[in-house]
Amino acid sequence: MSDIIVAPETRDLDELASALSGWLAGKLGVPAVTLSDLAYPRGAGQSHETILFSARWYGGALEGVVRIKPGGFTVFPDDLFEAQYHVMKALHAGGSVRIAEPLWLEEDPAILGRPFFVMRKAVGRVPVSVPPYSQSGWVFEASPAQRRVLWEDGVRQLAAIQLADPADFTFLAGPDNARDGLAQEWDKYRRFIAWLDETPASRPFCRILERGMDKLAETMPADAPVGLVWGDARLGNMMFGDDFRVVAVMDWEQPSLGGALHDLAWFVTMAGHWHRRPDGSWFEGMGSREETIALWEEVSGKSAAHLPWFEAFTRVKTSCTGLRLDQLRGTSTYVEEALAKRLGVD
Repeated sequence: MSDIIVAPETRDLDELASALSGWLAGKLGVPAVTLSDLAYPRGAGQSHETILFSARWYGGALEGVVRIKPGGFTVFPDDLFEAQYHVMKALHAGGSVRIAEPLWLEEDPAILGRPFFVMRKAVGRVPVSVPPYSQSGWVFEASPAQRRVLWEDGVRQLAAIQLADPADFTFLAGPDNARDGLAQEWDKYRRFIAWLDETPASRPFCRILERGMDKLAETMPADAPVGLVWGDARLGNMMFGDDFRVVAVMDWEQPSLGGALHDLAWFVTMAGHWHRRPDGSWFEGMGSREETIALWEEVSGKSAAHLPWFEAFTRVKTSCTGLRLDQLRGTSTYVEEALAKRLGVD
């Protein structure tokens, strides 16, 4: 695994341990809790401050994770921090999707400076983004047969999200004019572009994004399947056991009721990026786009007929996220001509 810490913010972990141990003691109803082995994950966790820890008390122990609400480093315009906890709680209770067990949500910022939640630590390995798992690390070193197991179980878990009943997630409803379905995700990214446009350096790129959205509006599907949206659907947001099967589906920071095909489109788009090797070959063992779609349809029972439109929408979405990361990091990785070509509006 990568040795690089990619957390958006870091803090003094001794101070965190002192504050969190007292809070945990109150939640557990014990006199005292001792925390140890506090650490940031390496190679993953770029959007939220996430800290691993071990807790011990008389008669008990917990291997846990604390996830803290973003402060200045906010990637998305919508604050869905508490919503992600409740989505995880509902999915964990449902059992079809493997989720690290959420334990407690703390909305009072006085404890750690911002709201946070604690979940039970899942034990496994993550296909990290830094450096890319298709170029080094444990996935790269695995056999094609092992990578095939990883890919297939990942797609099955992706599809299992669509077995969840949207009626159990009504707390995710959007504004009155875009409460669910494609309208909800469409509204979110219209607002995302307007938010990016507040930064003068981003305005030329926002004009291109708007043209991309206008082009998509001309062929927007009217009968896309309903469903829960994970929001960042990729193998890098899953944890795997030694058997290369999914232990936990993670990073539910941008859920919605936007429909089933958003996640599938995001997944195949990310795979097209991560699984294409520098020499142009496909990462051996990983399923193709066509195999991914077929397996997803089989498990979810839903049609991917409109997927190309959603893949085009995904290119707009990922461009929004990339531009926002540029704003936060003070970098400039986009070129107007290249972005226009990517969105088919050149």
